[in-house]
Amino acid sequence: MTVSPAAVVQAQLDAYNAKDLDALMATYAPDARQFVLHGALLAEGHDQIRPRYEARFVEPDLRAQLLTRSVAGNFVTDLELVYRNFPEGRGTVEMLCVYEVVDGRIARASFATGATTMLACA
Repeated sequence: MTVSPAAVVQAQLDAYNAKDLDALMATYAPDARQFVLHGALLAEGHDQIRPRYEARFVEPDLRAQLLTRSVAGNFVTDLELVYRNFPEGRGTVEMLCVYEVVDGRIARASFATGATTMLACA
């Protein structure tokens, strides 16, 4: 059974929000590469990708809210609002995520960071 690119990316987002590192890594090809959109390589392969998420998953308020998703063939583009714990306090950051899915796994991912907004303390 072939899994759609959108389903792969949704599984990645679900694993991210559950902070399930093993499930998240299962959505990435072993030789996957992550980039800054139109720029530098951030990580290559599970050995470099896993620690990036391990560090992020310690944030107690971490979660990503999907705002929009577009699919074109094996490319999936998500616009997300990510809730984070910054040194200055809780906030959100806009993220544009472009995924290329090959053989049912994310082969390449590129990320662009948008505006950061600090949240008022409750």
